[in-house]
Amino acid sequence: MRKQWLVVGNREEGDAQYAAQLGISPFLAGILRRRNICDVEQAKAFLRPETEQEYYDPFLMRDMERAVARIRRAIENAEKIIVYGDYDVDGITATTLLIRALRRLGASADYYIPDRQEGYGLHTESLRQLSEDGAKLVVTVDCGIAGIAEVEAMRGKLDIVVTDHHLPGEILPEAEAVVDPHRTDCEYPFKDLAGVGVAFKLCQALFREMRDENFEDDLELVALGTVADIVPLLSENRKLVKIGLARMKETKIEGLRQLIEVAGLGGKDVTSGQVGFVLAPRLNAAGRLETAMRGVELLMAEDEGKARDIALMLSELNSERQQVEADIVEQAKEQLASVDTEAARTLVVVGEGWHPGVIGIVASRLVELYYRPTIVINVQDGIGKGSCRSIPGFHLFDALTTAKDSLVQFGGHEMAAGLTVLPEKIDDLRAALDRYADLHLKAEDYIPRLELEADLPPNEITVDLVEDLAKLEPYGMANPKPLFGSFDVRGFDAKTIGREGQHLKFSLRGGADSLEAIGWNMSEKMVLLHRGNVDMAYMPEINEWNGRVSVQCKLKELRSSKNRSGFPTREVLGGIYVALKNLQAEGPFSENDTSLAERCRILPEILKVAFQIFSELGLVVRDGDGLRLAPQPKEKLRLEDSKTYRDGISLLKQR
Repeated sequence: MRKQWLVVGNREEGDAQYAAQLGISPFLAGILRRRNICDVEQAKAFLRPETEQEYYDPFLMRDMERAVARIRRAIENAEKIIVYGDYDVDGITATTLLIRALRRLGASADYYIPDRQEGYGLHTESLRQLSEDGAKLVVTVDCGIAGIAEVEAMRGKLDIVVTDHHLPGEILPEAEAVVDPHRTDCEYPFKDLAGVGVAFKLCQALFREMRDENFEDDLELVALGTVADIVPLLSENRKLVKIGLARMKETKIEGLRQLIEVAGLGGKDVTSGQVGFVLAPRLNAAGRLETAMRGVELLMAEDEGKARDIALMLSELNSERQQVEADIVEQAKEQLASVDTEAARTLVVVGEGWHPGVIGIVASRLVELYYRPTIVINVQDGIGKGSCRSIPGFHLFDALTTAKDSLVQFGGHEMAAGLTVLPEKIDDLRAALDRYADLHLKAEDYIPRLELEADLPPNEITVDLVEDLAKLEPYGMANPKPLFGSFDVRGFDAKTIGREGQHLKFSLRGGADSLEAIGWNMSEKMVLLHRGNVDMAYMPEINEWNGRVSVQCKLKELRSSKNRSGFPTREVLGGIYVALKNLQAEGPFSENDTSLAERCRILPEILKVAFQIFSELGLVVRDGDGLRLAPQPKEKLRLEDSKTYRDGISLLKQR
């Protein structure tokens, strides 16, 4: 798939002053400014959220007082409370968090999570059964905002408090309380909490009201659910995740500790990336292939042996999930083989017997492959259940709203949603989504953009720089890990590694020592290195091996260099200058000397441009018919001071 590489960063004059105010490097200050963090106080809260970011008052949320009053009455009257959650990691962690908090307050509390066959959200039959089993109050977490009919059906039989973070419709459920920061009449200043974040605010409010205490327990669970649900890691979310991640290494939550151990992360600092790609998938596997109750059972477990057994089972389920997912992806790709995916506005694939627990992941994989808003529908017993994933510019919830006449029900966010549809209405759904795409997407929106923070040549990558970048953690939505580009670089000693030779590794010339680049599952790209210079998009990382600390470039993309016009990049110019210094006793030089170009290991046309740039910078001077190196300048020169270099780099980045 063709991607547009775009370098979004430029080093600006104001970066140094901003950096001095914050006590950070100008390089890091520039990244903050490009992320619209331009205020000093805002930047302090971003860089040190655990101390600089304040918790917002939970009672700023609409209906929080009503929710606390009803739950308090239930606790004081020893009424049975059921926490009704969702089957994803956000729902599992929110359920566990609230149950643990309620029991500390003396509540008679238990939990219920529907399986995926039953479907997302409230279900009248389940609520009736809970009522018959003695429940007097149900508190929802990560669901319920769309349960208008279900809440109405239980009026007079069961009290319901809704806490959710999904977008509400025009009508709210007539529950005892509806706590959702996305309510249009809610004045809570931060709208992007995950479901577990809203549950945490409820816990804060309960403990303040009933114990006059500041609640900050179990933030490991809040961090786990918040990262897994891919909400923006800004403001209050950033504080919750930063503190929660720090606690994971020494967590007292036995089930979480065993999950971390089984995943091979025991005794290590856990990052948001490891939560998203290592821990969350294992916890999610319970709800995808079996029942999410297993996930809550794990996180509630206090016995070490029991917790470890469940953690091992979830790890096995995750391996099974990966195979099921791969099989469905292949079937979906076979369906799309007859579709002109380059011309398609949206993609809808339908299967029978596809496991409902993995179709969301399959939809994400198809978006990665085809970069189109995608819906994957499993039809079973005459009903289609679908998972939707989107691309920037295509608001899924709004798009599905325009197609509501074709749907039984739907819900979700801008980038992810779920739906229920009758098979005979799928074509109508597809047509409605295409109409929405026609109105909201342009041709260029279908070209994925690879946004690079800066052009960072290998010789500028240092351990200090990577450690500086770590101040931006935790990474996640709205704060992605910085991705850098190096253009027209040469790779040496390329080889494949891994049990099946599926990974790529090669060396780069950078500074005094070479550094390594590694591309996971990119072995097929080795041919590009054999053809010549390459452009690489990468994330610099610290690599520790046998006591040696070094930097390696973790590749995101690799392509053949488009620099066929003979324009030298920063790295190439540095190499030419060093070569000329070594040969200066043989001067003067000629920019047309092909033998000199060979000795510098570059093309003659590149040498000619290099001499032009060096001349503009005063690094070379005319000596008769040739050129000599000028005395080493006392002040550090900037390549950008050369018009030839500025113009050439500008053209190169536009390609």
